[in-house]
Amino acid sequence: MRSILIFLLLLLFLAAGAGGALFYLNSATDPVKGQSFIFRVEKGESLSTIAYRLQRNDLLRSALLLKLFSRFKKTESAFKSGTFQIPAAATTADIHDLLVAGNQNEVRVTIPEGWTIKKIAKRLAEKRITTAEDFESASREKTVMQAFGIPADSLEGYLFPDTYYFPEGFPASVIVEQMVENFFRHLEEMLPDYDDWPEDKLHERIIMASIIEREYKIAEEAPLIASVFYNRLNYNIGLESCATLEYIITEVQEKAHPEYLTLEHKKIDSAYNTYKWAGLPPGPISNPGVVALKASFEPAKTDYWYFLLKDPGNGRHYFSSKLEEHNTAKYFYLKQ
Repeated sequence: MRSILIFLLLLLFLAAGAGGALFYLNSATDPVKGQSFIFRVEKGESLSTIAYRLQRNDLLRSALLLKLFSRFKKTESAFKSGTFQIPAAATTADIHDLLVAGNQNEVRVTIPEGWTIKKIAKRLAEKRITTAEDFESASREKTVMQAFGIPADSLEGYLFPDTYYFPEGFPASVIVEQMVENFFRHLEEMLPDYDDWPEDKLHERIIMASIIEREYKIAEEAPLIASVFYNRLNYNIGLESCATLEYIITEVQEKAHPEYLTLEHKKIDSAYNTYKWAGLPPGPISNPGVVALKASFEPAKTDYWYFLLKDPGNGRHYFSSKLEEHNTAKYFYLKQ
């Protein structure tokens, strides 16, 4: 009788345990929370790490239960990497299925080199990924700039142009963080010791890259354009970049892009006017890609002080060391 009683108690205990496991498996941590949660799984991340991070974020009642459930389902190595939007009141089983299926309902969006925050915001809004207002606001969030050590009033210059995949209705703050993280990944590839640079000096190189990005047309000319700007900068001569004037007109004044720049444009009273003031403008004027960044950190060594677009068809420039030569080229090429 004692053996039978012990056996029955054991069965009862196991049934209670199984019932408890099923309850935890099919119940959410906070079903009245009412908000979805953005959770990112990195490539190569282990199930244990994923499970414990989910538990720390109060998305699971038990990391161990997810691991046991995955072992039962034989999906321990089937978890997909990516960014997931976990619905409010998602159960352990729901989260397991979501991360294994890898269904992120993502929208493909390409951000070209040289675009500004406003242009990126408009593109994301068109794709219904986030609103333009939310993205612009997130791009000026001080806590993000402090986290990445960016000494600026916005993330202009640090939103890396690339092709991204985001779900519709994605939080703008997460989009911004991913774009900035992408920027620093690419920066580290070309400049492994960038972290040793003083923040203000690094920021100056990003400002320069943003100008180069808007000036060059052919990749091989980017270091030459950089050399012109650095030669002028070293002698405290105005950069005289048309791109900075266009930035003032289209981004600061929010006017249509001019067909051509006039003498009046060159007199605009703005700190970004590199025709009126020597030195760099107060911040980046675009978000540069790899070519412009490399040119900024590794400019060609030349005695050029001027450049002029000589062939609008292929984007080639004429470079010169003397004003007389530059004026002659201007007369010849602009006359065509």
